[in-house]
Amino acid sequence: MTPLLFFVFLLHQLPGSLCTVTTVRDLTVLEGQSVTVPCHYNPQYTHNVKYWCQGSMREFCSSLARTDDLESTPVGKGRVTIADDPAQYVFAVTMRDLKEADSSWYWCGVEVGSMWNVDSTASVYINVIHGMSVETSMVSGEEGGSVSVKCLYSERYRESEKRWCRSGHVSSCKVTDFNGTFSSRSLLISDDKKDTVTVTMKNLEMRDAGWYWCGAGQHQATVQVLVTPRPTTTPSVTTVRLTTQNPSAVKAQDSKSNMSWKTVLTGCGALLFLLITVLVLRRIREQCKKEPKIRGVDETMAKLMVCPVNGRDGENTSLIFLNNLAGPDALSKNTWVPKGPEKMRWEEDSGRNTVDNVY
Repeated sequence: MTPLLFFVFLLHQLPGSLCTVTTVRDLTVLEGQSVTVPCHYNPQYTHNVKYWCQGSMREFCSSLARTDDLESTPVGKGRVTIADDPAQYVFAVTMRDLKEADSSWYWCGVEVGSMWNVDSTASVYINVIHGMSVETSMVSGEEGGSVSVKCLYSERYRESEKRWCRSGHVSSCKVTDFNGTFSSRSLLISDDKKDTVTVTMKNLEMRDAGWYWCGAGQHQATVQVLVTPRPTTTPSVTTVRLTTQNPSAVKAQDSKSNMSWKTVLTGCGALLFLLITVLVLRRIREQCKKEPKIRGVDETMAKLMVCPVNGRDGENTSLIFLNNLAGPDALSKNTWVPKGPEKMRWEEDSGRNTVDNVY
C-alpha cells in the first residue's frame, strides 16, 4: 500500500473513532425468548439516524431496523424494533421470538452520512441455544414463608415435562403432569406452556436451604435457595421521656397550685363560719322560746308572798301577800288585812309591805 492510500485510509477511519458507540458484551439467549440490546452514542449525534444490522462484517451487514423506518419503531409490527432516547444518548434494539438460526454478529450503528466519514458502530454476538436458564441464580426466603424461582426454557421444550430436584438427591425430583402443574403442601410447580415454569417452595424450614435445579429434556439450570431464621419476638420496652421544664414555668405552676389551695381553704373557712352562725342563732331562738315560761313562773311566785305572823292566842298565822306594783290603792283591793292587833302598814318610801304586831 502506498503512503497516499494509507493516509486516505486513516482519514476514512478517524472520524468514526471520534463518534464512539458502545454496547453490551456477547449474549446467550434461549430459543423462543426475546432480547433487548442498549447502544450508547456521543451527544453530538443526537439527531443522526441509528440502525441495527446483522452480519460478520460491518461494511456488508444487513439492516434489520432503522430509527427513520416506521416499521421498526416500537409501535410497528416488526419482529425487530428500535427506539431512540436522545435525552439519555442511547437507542435500544429488541429482537423477539429468537430462533437458533438467529445466532450471529449484530451491529449498533450511527449514520454519519459523509463520503469521507464512515459510520460509528459497535458489535455484539448473540447466541441462541436450546435448554434452560433461571432468572436469578440465588433466592432467599424466611423460615415459615415461601420463595419462588422462575426457570426459562427454549421453544423445543414447551411440551416437555419439567422437573424440580434437590442437587445430589435424584429421588427428590418432582415432575409436572400433562397440564404442566405439580402441587403439594410444601411445593407448587406451574408451567405456562410458553417459555417459563415457576417453582414455589412453601412453609420453608431451615433444612430446605441448599442447591436445586430445574430441568427439561437433557438440560438443567441450577439455583441456590437460602432460608433465614424466623425473627424472635422481644418484649417491648416502654420509653419514659423526661422533660426539663423552665424554672419560671415551674414557679408559675407552684404559684397556681398555692392559689388553688388558698381558694379551697378560704371556702372551707367561710362554710365553717356559716355553720357556726346558724348553730348560735338556733340556740338563741330556743332560749327565747323557754324564757316566757320561766318568766311567768317567776312573776307568779313573786306575786304570792307567804309571811308567817303570830296570831291570837299564840297561834302561828301565815299571811299571803300579792305583790302589786300598781301602788297603795291596790292594797285595799287585792290584800286581806286582818283586824285586831295586827296592822299592815304601807311604806311608800321603800315600796315594801311591812307587818307589825301591835299589843
